[in-house]
Parts: sequence; structure tokens; C-alpha cells
Amino acid sequence: MQEKIKEYRDREWEAYKKRKRSRIQNTEFSIIASNCCGTFIYYDMGLPYLSPTINLSMGMDDFVKLAENLKWYLEQEFVEGEGNGNCPVGLLGDIKIDFVHYDTFEEGVLKWEERKKRINWDNLFFMGVEKDGCTYETIKRFDELPYKNKVIFTHVKYPEFDSAYHIRGFEERDELGVITFYKKQLLKRRYLDDFNYVDFLNHKRMKKR
Repeated sequence: MQEKIKEYRDREWEAYKKRKRSRIQNTEFSIIASNCCGTFIYYDMGLPYLSPTINLSMGMDDFVKLAENLKWYLEQEFVEGEGNGNCPVGLLGDIKIDFVHYDTFEEGVLKWEERKKRINWDNLFFMGVEKDGCTYETIKRFDELPYKNKVIFTHVKYPEFDSAYHIRGFEERDELGVITFYKKQLLKRRYLDDFNYVDFLNHKRMKKR
């Protein structure tokens, strides 16, 4: 029985992603993200990575700093930093970036340099998360970024910020959980899937909740 349930879940999950792919009209976007949220979206939609922020993460204060002066930071050269042993670390100016899914510092830098050349500057989207040192002031700074297409996923509602989107299920915590994890339910859905990122990428108005 468990095997049949798993097969059903997997088939439904693939059909669900296929329906999403059929709806996306804007396919040459660059998602600048603080963690792997953007990576999962590119992967699920079967689209090329047009962003350097793939398979890595950074603290939200550093991410906002990066977004505030993106072109300047992209011109800086990485210096290898000291990590905690879990992954290589790069320092981009005064910003610390964890190369979470890379074996070496050199590999992370190589992929960053390759992908930053692919950025579509006319089709930028910014994604942040209310974790990794994110404070109320950080959310406020993110909301004030001079970009039209931006969203920060939060663990509670912040109606005062247009870019804040509440992901349900983490209200009892101090910050957002890992929204690329699957929910504990029959159908395979990540917490990230609560956000209609297809409409968002198609430049439709983000529905708050």
C-alpha cells in the first residue's frame, strides 16, 4: 500500500509541475535569491539558471546589502573565507556567501562567474526569506529596494510591507522554516508552492495573504 501511495504522489507531483510549466509565459527571468528558493523554481520549471545565486545562501542583512548595490558587488572578486566545515565560504567584499551545494570554494566561484554573465537585467526578480538573521528592520529595507519584482517570505503577516508574503505553518517559531521542504500531507507540495510564483514571474500582481 505504501508503495502505491508513493507512486501516486510522485505521478501527481510531476503532473502538477507540468501544469505549472504550461502556464509560465516569462521564461528568461533572473531570480536573485538569498537561498535555494530560486534554484528550486528554475529546476521545477525546467529553465536555465540565469542567476549567480544558485545553490548558495547568505544572511538576509547581507542579501539586502547585495541587492542595494548589486552591480557593484558583482564586480568584486571573491576571497575564500573561513567556514564551519559544512560548506565552502566566499567573501564578496563585506558579504559572506555559503556555497552550500559545492564541494570546493573554487567550484562555487566558477559557477558564480559563469552565471552572473547570464543575468537578464531587464527581467530581475528578488526573493528573500525571514530567517538567517532577518529582523523587522531587514524586512523594511528589503521592502524599500528600488525593484518592482520582489518578495520576502515571512512566518507571520506583515500587512505594512507590500513585498511580504506569509507562508503558513511557522507562526509559532521566531522565524521562517525551510520552505523548500515538503509538507506532511498526501500530495507532494513544498511550503514554497503556497506562493504562486508562476503568476509572480508572469508579472501579475502578487496576492497577499
